[in-house]
Amino acid sequence: MPLNPEHDDLMARIRADLLDGYDEELELEIEDRTVDDALAQLERETPADDAGTRSARVAYFRELFRLQRELVTLQDWVAHTRQKVVILFEGRDAAGKGGAIKRITQRLNPRVCRVVALPAPNDREKTQWYFQRYVPHLPAAGEMVLFDRSWYNRAGVERVMGFCSDDDVEEFFRSVPEFERMLVRSGIRLIKYWFSITDEEQHVRFLGRIHDPLKQWKLSPMDLESRRRWEAYTAAKEAMLERTHIPEAPWWVVQAVDKKRARLNCIAHLLGQFSYHEVERAPVHLPPRERHADYVRHPVPPEMFVPERY
Repeated sequence: MPLNPEHDDLMARIRADLLDGYDEELELEIEDRTVDDALAQLERETPADDAGTRSARVAYFRELFRLQRELVTLQDWVAHTRQKVVILFEGRDAAGKGGAIKRITQRLNPRVCRVVALPAPNDREKTQWYFQRYVPHLPAAGEMVLFDRSWYNRAGVERVMGFCSDDDVEEFFRSVPEFERMLVRSGIRLIKYWFSITDEEQHVRFLGRIHDPLKQWKLSPMDLESRRRWEAYTAAKEAMLERTHIPEAPWWVVQAVDKKRARLNCIAHLLGQFSYHEVERAPVHLPPRERHADYVRHPVPPEMFVPERY
C-alpha cells in the first residue's frame, strides 16, 4: 500500500485535536484532587514511547493551572474593588474561542464571572436598536462578562451571509466606536480578542468535528457555509479590525493555530491588562456541627434512589 505522508499528517492532527478535547476531563478533575496528583496521573497514562507529547502536555497543564490560580486572584480583586469588565471573543468558526472561555471561567465564581452567548435575534429584536439586546448583559460593579461572540456579529456573519444591508453595516461602523467609548466612559473595562487561525487549520478542525460524535453538534449549516465563504469572511474581518480598532478599546489578535498556546497566551495577556493584587481574606474556621439528642433521621424510601449502575 503506497505511503501518503499528507494523509498521515492530517490524521495525526485530527487525533491531536480529539485528544485536546479529552484533556478537558483531566482539567475538570482537579476539583477533586491536587494539581500534583493530576499531573502524576497524566504522566502515568501517556505512553512512555511518546515522551515528547507527555512532556508538552504536562507543561501545558502546569502553566494552565498556575494561570487559573491567578484568575481566581483577579476575580477576587474585581469583586472587591467593584470593577466592571467586558471581554469580547471573536473569530472564525472553530477558532478556539469557546475553549479559551471555558479555561478562563473553569475555576471562577459564576456570580462574578459569567458568559453571554446570545442566539440569533428574534423577530422583535430585529426591530430594536442594534445594540439593545446586548446592553442588559453588561456588568454591574464587581462583575466580569465574557461575550462568546458579540455585537460584532454585524461586521462578520450578518454581513457575509446577507442578513443585513450594506447601509446597516455602514451604520454599525459609525456607531460602534461611539458605543464602546460610551461604555468605557461609564467605567467599563472593555477588552476585545480576535482568535486567528489559518484556512488549513479550520479545515482540520471541521474534519475533527465531523469524525467525533461528541462534537458533531458544533457543526451547523451556517458553519459549513462559512467554510465555503472563507475569503468573504477574511475581507469582512479586515474591514472590522481596521474600522473598530480604537485607543479606548483596541483589538488584540490571538494566534490560535495551536489551541493550547492560544489559551495560555490569551489568559496571560488578560491578566496583564489589570493591576490587580491579592485580596486579604479573613481566616475561615469550620464550626463544629450541632448535635441534638431528639434528632431522628428518617430513612429515604428505596424507590427514590437513582439505580447504581456504576
